[in-house]
Amino acid sequence: MQIAESIDGQITILTVTGEVDLNQSPNLRVALRAKAQAKTPRLILDFTAVAYIDSSGLATLIEYYQNARTYSGHFAICSLTPRVRSSFDLVRLSEVFSIFPDQAEARKALAGGSA
Repeated sequence: MQIAESIDGQITILTVTGEVDLNQSPNLRVALRAKAQAKTPRLILDFTAVAYIDSSGLATLIEYYQNARTYSGHFAICSLTPRVRSSFDLVRLSEVFSIFPDQAEARKALAGGSA
């Protein structure tokens, strides 16, 4: 798994590539904890190139979501493949997280403060 960071105005974008599984989720956790500690106001996770996510990856996202809420941070996920989306839907996280079809929609929502 690889994580690339970019900044678009006030929005930080983490583009994740590969699989987010038991072996790789600690790397994502480190990156997300750093964003929480920095109180990143708006964060997008772009999962365009994520082929698989398991329960440890989902738990990592939940942990970040909870941390971001403590400082009113906004968080969005975009570009889920059907396989990854089904993992979110299976445990009903698609009802908790702000999930968008692409990065442009996620940026628009975060810029307006709705995500």
